[in-house]
Amino acid sequence: MNPTIAAIFNAFLYILIIAIIARALLSWFPISRTNPLVQLVHQITDPLIEPVRRVMPRTGMIDLSPMIVVIVLWLMILVVNRVSN
Repeated sequence: MNPTIAAIFNAFLYILIIAIIARALLSWFPISRTNPLVQLVHQITDPLIEPVRRVMPRTGMIDLSPMIVVIVLWLMILVVNRVSN
């Protein structure tokens, strides 16, 4: 694999991880969902989190789907790094 393409893909995956962490942190604060920053973060992360949320069983007040998505993204980073070397 081309190292430049691998670096760009890794950067994209890191940005997704940061967006998911930001979404989790934003959920702890009483910020309106109409806030443009909150809407942007939800638009970026919803396609990743919603399918996992549908498959996972409900755990009460704790939503573990962002953690599952972050783990999968980390695994993807490891695979890209292994293939690019």
